[in-house]
Amino acid sequence: MSKNCVGVVVIGRNEGERLQRCLESLVDRGAVLVYVDSGSRDGSPELAVGLGAEVVELDLSRPFTAARARNEGFERLTTIAPGVRFVQFVDGDCEVAEGWLERAASELDERPDVAVVVGRLRERHPERTVFNRLADLEWDTPVGEAKACGGVAMMRAEALRRVGGFNPGLIAGEEPELCVRLRRDGWKIFRVDAEMALHDMDMTRLRQWWRRSARTGHAYAEGWTLHGGPPERHYARETRSIVFWGIVVPLLALGLAWPTRGASLLLFAGHLLLGWRIYRYCRAGRGWHPADARAYAFFVVLGKFANAFGLARYWLGRLTGRRSRVVDFRGPVSAGASSRAGG
Repeated sequence: MSKNCVGVVVIGRNEGERLQRCLESLVDRGAVLVYVDSGSRDGSPELAVGLGAEVVELDLSRPFTAARARNEGFERLTTIAPGVRFVQFVDGDCEVAEGWLERAASELDERPDVAVVVGRLRERHPERTVFNRLADLEWDTPVGEAKACGGVAMMRAEALRRVGGFNPGLIAGEEPELCVRLRRDGWKIFRVDAEMALHDMDMTRLRQWWRRSARTGHAYAEGWTLHGGPPERHYARETRSIVFWGIVVPLLALGLAWPTRGASLLLFAGHLLLGWRIYRYCRAGRGWHPADARAYAFFVVLGKFANAFGLARYWLGRLTGRRSRVVDFRGPVSAGASSRAGG
């Protein structure tokens, strides 16, 4: 990897020791390093300066989003290092794997039509909670050309500039939305068989999982609004599934319970069938262990209700003209504030 060919943008808020691990995995790697802080109160900016990063502290008068943080980090990076060709975006709760920057840059060098390269993102402690394990399974996506990426990815600076960067108004789902525009511009997204980073979800409570799933529903609804029409149909299938399983079926089952003397509650059996289909796919199509397949199927079905909450929140905000604030599953966030997009 040639010097100054790659730059890194790390975003975070109150990540503590996770941020230290993240930055230490990136220093002395021959890459220009920028850290963007979204109002941390734990000394994160000072920590980053001490480790040699250029620090951007977001203006508190404007709403924080991960997309805005990445854009401002990219702008600072290209100002101080205009020769940077590739930029690695990293969330502050991730530790980048040894050799990843070199591998990703090499892939982009060899594939001029590819705008984004991603590798295997793993959860640091999947054994600690079922929620951590679910995240680790979720990130095990197929190798090859992909439709979207997550918040940890290496991108071609030229491609990012051409499409105008991330959409700073999105509170979630900003990476897949960016990928829609990149693919529309003729670029490709590629997943390689290489270790990319360790992510520290640290999710221990059902309430955290519920908030994260509601945020996903919000992202699906907003993504569908932006690009749901043909030919892309971005998040159209996911949105239909949420509406049917998370809203229509429950409303019919409960709303008709009195006139049908409870017979309508049998409609919930459809959720059992849905879970069985997901389980069979995970076992036969993905080769997962039965325990993993069962857990994944159960939480996908349960997640339809949390997704529906997030979807309803998006449409309520759209109808009333009140924009949703960033949802941080780790805990309450002050108005407009965000931790980061990871997880």
